Amino acid sequence: MIDRLEANGGGEMHKTLADADTAERFITEKHLGERIRRLRLKKSMGLVDLGKHTGLSASFLSQLETGRVVPTLRNLARIAMVFSKDLSYFFETEPSPIFRVHRKKDRVRMPQTGVEPPTYTFESLGYMVADRHMDPYFAEFVPLAVDVEPKSHMHTGFEFLYVLAGELALRHGDQEAKLSTGDAVYFDAGTPHSYRCAGARPAEAVIVTMLQAPADHPQSLRPPVVAVQVRPAQPATPPRPSLAEDK
Repeated sequence: MIDRLEANGGGEMHKTLADADTAERFITEKHLGERIRRLRLKKSMGLVDLGKHTGLSASFLSQLETGRVVPTLRNLARIAMVFSKDLSYFFETEPSPIFRVHRKKDRVRMPQTGVEPPTYTFESLGYMVADRHMDPYFAEFVPLAVDVEPKSHMHTGFEFLYVLAGELALRHGDQEAKLSTGDAVYFDAGTPHSYRCAGARPAEAVIVTMLQAPADHPQSLRPPVVAVQVRPAQPATPPRPSLAEDK
């Protein structure tokens, strides 16, 4: 609350008084107790162990975690030092967890582009997440004529494929694997690869592509093949999977 106090000469000066309810609400919103408990459990540390490192009793720490007492900055600093955190860690706004449901009835099935007739169709399973770190898809591969050879493609990152139904042939560089229902494969997408329905009926699969390779997991050093078309930058909408490139 703000109280106005008369100053010399009839002027006004403002003094801010933090009332108890506002302070309590601030502490509650920051979830200090929950943050302390998460740090402790992440280190597999008991209340007694944390007490030894901070000089605080286990009962007091328990009350901190359950919100029954309010920590002083000195006590909070002690706890922060144990977990190598800055004091500001306890007061920063926590990011909201991502949770998006993609209903089947709301998804749009798109055909492969650049090939007539298309050899597969796909549905994005993550189109509602704007800043996603991976792209999940449902894909259905149709049988091809014997004389039709699918074109290879390549892109940065890694790819995971799980066969839901049917049989699928995957070519990855010089290797080729025939996958059946329940089979899965994980591979670096920087190597030219292609898919082909290997049965008389369409094959269905879930494909997940990582948009960027981890820094500690280098991509394939295989030189690019001239005939391969590199995946262009993915537009914001509609999402376009790596598997949907011209083949």
